[in-house]
Amino acid sequence: MLSLLRRITQEVAAAESLSAALDIIVRRVRRTMRAEVCSVYLVDPNSKEYLLMATRGLNAEVAGSASLKPDEGLVSLVGRRAEPVNLEDAQKHPSFHFLKGTGEERYKSFLGVPIIHHREVLGVLVVQHEEKRRFDESEEAFLITLSAQLASIIAHAEATGAMTVFNKSQDITHSDLRYKGIPGSSGVAIGTGVVVYPPADLNAIPDRVADDPEKEIADFREALEGARKDIRQASSRLSQHLSSDERELFDVYLRMLDDNMIASEIETKIKAGNWAQGALRQVFLSHIAQFNMMDDPYLRERATDIRDLGSRILSHLQESAPSAANRFSEPSIVIGEELTASMLGEIPLDKIKGLVSVRGSGNSHVAILARAMGIPTVMGAMDLPYAQLDKKSMIIDGYSGKIFTNPSERMIESYQQVVDEQKVLEEEFLVLKDLPCETKDGHRMSLFVNTGLSADIGLSLDRGAEGIGLYRTEVPFMVRERFPTEKEQEYIYRKQLEGFAPAPVTMRTLDIGGDKALPYFSIKEENPFLGWRGIRVTLDHTEIFLGQIRAMIKASSGLHNLKIMLPMISNVAEVEEAQSLIRRSFMEVKEEGYDVQMPQIGVMIEVPAAVYQVKALASIVDFMSVGSNDLTQYLLAVDRNNPRVADLYSPFHPAVLRALLNIVIDVKHEGISLSVCGEMAGDPMGAILLMAMGYDTLSMSSTSLPKVKAVIRNINVEQANDMLEQVMTLVHADAVTQTMTRLMREADIERLVKPSKSNQSEH
Repeated sequence: MLSLLRRITQEVAAAESLSAALDIIVRRVRRTMRAEVCSVYLVDPNSKEYLLMATRGLNAEVAGSASLKPDEGLVSLVGRRAEPVNLEDAQKHPSFHFLKGTGEERYKSFLGVPIIHHREVLGVLVVQHEEKRRFDESEEAFLITLSAQLASIIAHAEATGAMTVFNKSQDITHSDLRYKGIPGSSGVAIGTGVVVYPPADLNAIPDRVADDPEKEIADFREALEGARKDIRQASSRLSQHLSSDERELFDVYLRMLDDNMIASEIETKIKAGNWAQGALRQVFLSHIAQFNMMDDPYLRERATDIRDLGSRILSHLQESAPSAANRFSEPSIVIGEELTASMLGEIPLDKIKGLVSVRGSGNSHVAILARAMGIPTVMGAMDLPYAQLDKKSMIIDGYSGKIFTNPSERMIESYQQVVDEQKVLEEEFLVLKDLPCETKDGHRMSLFVNTGLSADIGLSLDRGAEGIGLYRTEVPFMVRERFPTEKEQEYIYRKQLEGFAPAPVTMRTLDIGGDKALPYFSIKEENPFLGWRGIRVTLDHTEIFLGQIRAMIKASSGLHNLKIMLPMISNVAEVEEAQSLIRRSFMEVKEEGYDVQMPQIGVMIEVPAAVYQVKALASIVDFMSVGSNDLTQYLLAVDRNNPRVADLYSPFHPAVLRALLNIVIDVKHEGISLSVCGEMAGDPMGAILLMAMGYDTLSMSSTSLPKVKAVIRNINVEQANDMLEQVMTLVHADAVTQTMTRLMREADIERLVKPSKSNQSEH
């Protein structure tokens, strides 16, 4: 049974279109279950009717046109109930509705199971028999299991198929196709998509129209010869160390490369219009899928060899291709399966209009980086057919997480009004630069910035930052191929301290692990967020910790504006050990003749253990900063980088709000400053609640700072306290955000957060 499921799933995954995938399903399920009929009905996204999309056993001519209303027939009953319906005599059921033209009148028994993806019913998978009989439990279990496995494949195929007409009976336009993701960075971008991808990754290559097919074919042939040369050299180099059987493998590789069939298939697809890399991907992934479906284990293993060959040819093709930077002749919307900071680093910032990542969430580091740069971003667009969007017109809405491909003139005009309103707001914010962040009744809040780049200094100061609340020291470590020396670190840190002097600069000690990896210091763990990260790594490697601390203290010479913050603290002992090492480093630097003062030492509150120890921690440190990103993640047991559970991640969850309030209550008489440096601080809605709770300082990306200042300057403390009081009684995160949205609208500050036109552009 398991091998059958695997084979069907692999065949469907390898299908080139939605119709091909559905045809495989009905054909294979009918044969496997020995059913007389197997059909797939999909929910039409416009009418919500159940459309017969594929069938074996019923009249295939009506597939694509015959449909059932949302409240009509047994198929819609399965969809409404979102559970299987198994009937011995379907025609006696009160919900039975004869679908004209299908020829189903002679079939009695009926088993339908829903196809569900992310809680949404996509359609119904049905099997039928002419004789009266109830399908047994094993048959029902098989269909349920298959449906669950196929749901995500069908969802993706349906998204890809949305580029074509969905319903034969309707004249549906191809414009304004909508896909849902997760808001990553607010704002709207209108432009042309450019797909970026990691090198030599067959799966990530997009489709693209070939400008010059003859040149593409020539490039492919040259790459093919380059791969042959690689294998001959490898065979020659290793021949003395391999047996004759092992050497035979290289000959097999060469024979595969000399196989005119594969080369001919690729060249045919290039002539049909795809560029060489896209054609290569199509052909090799098709062959890999065929080998993966074979019963013989030895033959299945050959799929790995084929993938390796495809990757070799691809790497040669990419060597001659223009660099990522050269592909951006104008500002564009950058799209990728999984965007990374290094990918963005290859593209000039003035050429990036917006970002879309299929993987990741609103709290992924790329999203945080996008917010810092003020780039509209949508993350976690899992069903987006991104490979087809290269050079396609599109709109991304970073407020709602929506993506529109091939937008109509009406849609573009509507969203252009949002863009124009954004610009007006930004001009309004400029006049706030030198004004204090204080409420209408004079309550003062300090607004600091989170940063990790030297380029942020001028931008942060231009937007009125009063200091650095979080300097991410791991950034200089991540962009190198080795640990930076103490001297290199001192130079980097000095620029930050000088740039903001005499304002305070809070430097967080090296915070790696979890989702932050160094290319030269790999940490591989089953559960990285609960593993070796933050202070745990640096206390285990005191040579790294001491070198970094000395560099920080030396960099502060004569400036005296350094503060040191310890990440991922879960117990008092970690703080005491780190303080001892910092004092030791300070004495060493002072003995070397530097004009330094002992820096203030603080901790990040980002794990539940620290929340329950804040009183004890407050008694031994100078300041505390709540990292709301990780604190939310750990309190809710939600991986903030996983788009599958992104809907569960919310800093406005009642448990998170209660923890944040309790921290203030527990330390308000301890005489230390208290700040928040997570993304919640840069959300105007969050900033109001945090101010009302009693936090002294908020630290955020420089692009968020003017918006937060504008909101705080337009309310008074009484209003903020009233808002907090109302939401603290609520038990749902959605209720909190909806209530805050209403209260902010009533206070006439909602327009400062989100352009009013953006609400009208979402329908």
